[in-house]
Amino acid sequence: MHSNNYTLGFVFIVTVILGTLLSFTKENVRDLQEYNLKADVKKNILRSLNFVETESEPWSNEVVERIFNKNVQAFCVNTNGDFVDCILEEVDTERNIEVLPVYLKVVDNKTEGIAVPVAGKGLWSTVFGYIALEPDTDTVLGIQFYKHGETPGLGGEVEKAWFTNNFVGKKIRSNDDKVIGIEVLKGKVDSSNPYSMHQVDGISGATVTGKGVGSFLKEDLGRYESYFNKVRADGTI
Repeated sequence: MHSNNYTLGFVFIVTVILGTLLSFTKENVRDLQEYNLKADVKKNILRSLNFVETESEPWSNEVVERIFNKNVQAFCVNTNGDFVDCILEEVDTERNIEVLPVYLKVVDNKTEGIAVPVAGKGLWSTVFGYIALEPDTDTVLGIQFYKHGETPGLGGEVEKAWFTNNFVGKKIRSNDDKVIGIEVLKGKVDSSNPYSMHQVDGISGATVTGKGVGSFLKEDLGRYESYFNKVRADGTI
């Protein structure tokens, strides 16, 4: 029989080894999670900017990184439209109203779109996403919602293509050049209504989520208006 000291020593050594392995594994998993999260954010920016995943080249994290680095220019502006220094990954897109990230789609030296983050309250949660505009900074190029806690089948439909596709081609400014965003209706858009260019079909059973989306789109786009005005004045992004 082994002595108590031997047993205690054995248990101590096993505990130390297992603890070290667990700590090492946890650290590696955390790094992998952060890497996957950053890749997912870039993937949604690309989708909002109308980049399309193909069967011949599925969007692995490495592919997303390559496409993003080649075709997207990222920087920050302030609410006056001036360029400012920032660490993009550290900007809180829900709470930060002073430092505003911008993502330009530049293909073959031609600017084809501009994406900005949007975030705000739905019914049960904060909904995060990106909205992209044509170079005119008025027409919606695409929109993606990628993180939320809304009810599946109801408010959770905000991330589905049938909903986000309705935004493409819509206008975020009125005829008198005021930012009005995009209104999510309770029901269907009446195409005979001149205001329909600023509206999309709502989600059945998710009126509050739809109103929330419309509200924070207007608010967040309004923060970029000084920058957009400078773009319009220069005639180019």
